[in-house]
Formats: sequence, C-alpha cells, structure tokens
Amino acid sequence: MSKLLVDNPFVIGKYISDDYFCDREKETEFLYKQIVNGRNVAMLSPRRMGKTGLIYHLFGQKEVAQRYHVFFTDIYATQTIEEFVYSLSSAIYVGQRKSLKKRFWDLVKSLRLAFRTDAVTGEPELSLSLGDIKEPEKTLDEIFEYLESADKPCIVAIDEFQQIGSYKGVRAEALLRTKIQQCRQTHFIFAGSKKHLMANMFNSPAKPFYQSVISIGINPLPKDAYVKFAISKFKEYGKEVEPELVGMVYDHFDGVTWFVQVIMNELFAMTGQGETCKTAKFDAAFQNAVDVQAVNYEQILSNLSLKQKALVQAIAKEGTVTGITRSGFIKKYNLDSSSTVQSALRPLVNNDIVLQDGNAYRLYDYFFASWLKR
Repeated sequence: MSKLLVDNPFVIGKYISDDYFCDREKETEFLYKQIVNGRNVAMLSPRRMGKTGLIYHLFGQKEVAQRYHVFFTDIYATQTIEEFVYSLSSAIYVGQRKSLKKRFWDLVKSLRLAFRTDAVTGEPELSLSLGDIKEPEKTLDEIFEYLESADKPCIVAIDEFQQIGSYKGVRAEALLRTKIQQCRQTHFIFAGSKKHLMANMFNSPAKPFYQSVISIGINPLPKDAYVKFAISKFKEYGKEVEPELVGMVYDHFDGVTWFVQVIMNELFAMTGQGETCKTAKFDAAFQNAVDVQAVNYEQILSNLSLKQKALVQAIAKEGTVTGITRSGFIKKYNLDSSSTVQSALRPLVNNDIVLQDGNAYRLYDYFFASWLKR
C-alpha cells in the first residue's frame, strides 16, 4: 500500500510515486505528446512550483519508462561550460543501467582518466571531478554520440536551463543548439524558473534557440484538485482534515506547490491518529515552518547591503509591489531614490530573493517575508 512508502504523505522536495503526486494530468499528457512527436519542450515556471516533480512524474509513466532512456540534471549552480558538461556527464552515467555503463566508458573517451575499475565487480566506475573536464566541447560531442547511438530513444531534462546564457568565455547557447539540432533520437526538456530569461532565449530572433521548442507554462495546481488530494491523503493514514483548512493553506501561498506542501506536511505531523486537523492549527504550523528557517534567514540578511536590506523589508511589508521605483513607494519606506532602488533590486532578483513577474515584485520565499515582518 502507498502508506508504507513514507510516514508523511505530503512529500517535500522529491518525487516518490504517482500515489504522492497531485494532478498535472494535462501537463503530463502534453509533455508526452511533444516527445513522441519529436519536439523539444521549454517548461517555464517560478521555482518550487513543481516542475521537477512533473518531469520525474513523466519519467515514471510506464509508456515512457519502457520506450525511452531518461536523464535529469539541474544546472542551477553551474557558471561555466565545464560545469555544465560535468553535471550532464554525471547525470547520464549515474542514470544509466549497469549493463550500459561500460558503453559510456567506451564512447566518452575524453573522460577515461575519470574512470576506475571496481575492485569487487571489475566494472568501470566513474570518479568524476570538475578538473577532469579538459575539453568540454569534445566531451559534449562524445556524450551526444552516446545518446544518439543508444538502443532506444533518450529524453534529457535540463533544469534551470537559463543558466547557460550567463556562462563566460563561450557561446554556450550556440554550441548546444548546434549539437541538439543534429540529434535524431534524443529529445530535450528545458526547464527554467526565470521567465524573462527563458522567454528571451526561445522567443528572440537573435538567439540560437529561437523557435526551436514548444513551450509550456506551469501554473499552480487547481485548488479543488489539491483540496481533494489532501483530504484523501489524510484519510489514507487514518486522519481527517477540514477542507477549509486546506483551502486556507492554498490561498495563503497562492497555490505555490512547495510552500503549500511544507505547511500540509507540518499539519499532518501535528495531527494524531483518528483526529481531525482544524483551521485553528494553521498559525502554529506556519510559525513552526518559519522558525525552522530562521538561521538561514539571518544568514541571507547578513549577506545583504544596507540598501538591499531596506528594500527587502519594504517589499515584505508591502507584499507585492508594482511601482517599485515610484516616489510613493520610496517615500513610504524611506528609501533613497529610484536609482538606488534599481541598483539594489538587480542582485536581489538575480539571486532569487525577489521574484519579478512583469512589473510586479514580491519576495520569493513566503516564510522569509513573514520572518522579516516580525
């Protein structure tokens, strides 16, 4: 039974199985349709909306698992083409069946020095470090040769794909576009959380990836679907929850999956067998979630300049700001000037502390915003 897999059904930050995955039926069907028809996909959504879980959910479908080799890599922390190749190489090797790993060793010759022979099994094992990426373009050629010559088609999902646009010293977009364009049996899902960067990458005629994908935006789950999911999970584990409470949690976080799941996880933990979780528990669950992160928030704040601190505190108090450089907002929170706000805002957006949606700005982390208000 599904309840044997985890003690708390509101899983955070990982994909377990269909039993713990809510809805996304249309999105899963859309992705599968594009892949089957040979189209690459760009998936756009803010961070923690559930796009990574959706990718793993797609990979876990029986028809996908039987028909394709699947690989996933997150390049959020990469800053160079060498780091990209390191991340991709590791993901493909680790994600491959044991019987096919030797073939990787045979074809990706530029990484030979990163392989060692397991003393027990006699099989080649990858012991890769960033310093082993001596010729990134050559290694990429070999990786793509490996994918294209596999015994069945491959799907490669690259999360936070907008990072490649910031690599220094090489035109990574043009390089990857050329190699991907030559693929015949390897399909790609490019996921990204910075909508303006992803949109520019795939919609600008000046960019190498222009009109090379079918795009899909990942929005919050339908409220009624999540409420039904949450109630069913409580029941499976011998507990009850007031529908109004689930709706309250959903609305408080605008349906952003990760934050909703964190609170539902806490509420579930606070509810005993045979008990009903009621709306009165929301404040305590929310406070627990904020308190757990307090040390991290202190560290974030300590790394900001005085002007950045003033701006994030102003945004936290305001909630959502649409005229962030207007005199009314600046005077209300005693900020210096519009130019000072702009210079302070830029790194906050780049570092995902502030979320930009068109001309609207809010703190990305709802818990951080609450902590700042205190």
